[in-house]
Amino acid sequence: MLSKEDQRRFEQIARNLRATDPEFAARVGGQAWTRRSRLLVVLSILLWATVPPMTVVGGWFAATLSVVALVGAGLLLLMVQRRHLGR
Repeated sequence: MLSKEDQRRFEQIARNLRATDPEFAARVGGQAWTRRSRLLVVLSILLWATVPPMTVVGGWFAATLSVVALVGAGLLLLMVQRRHLGR
């Protein structure tokens, strides 16, 4: 585990590397991000599949809360992905 200061420095170095040599950064770090994003997509699909049962068990209010939470998580994922890709 890295300390907060070391983690901050590491993130700064990684951002600088992505900015100065994006081709190298894509070759080195792209596979882990792809695996993570695939896992997040599968998790999102599974969570969206819970909306109909939530409607039956908890009513429309529970289903609406689930949808709002999932949309928020999707937006957060999009923001993190854009930050990771340096856009």
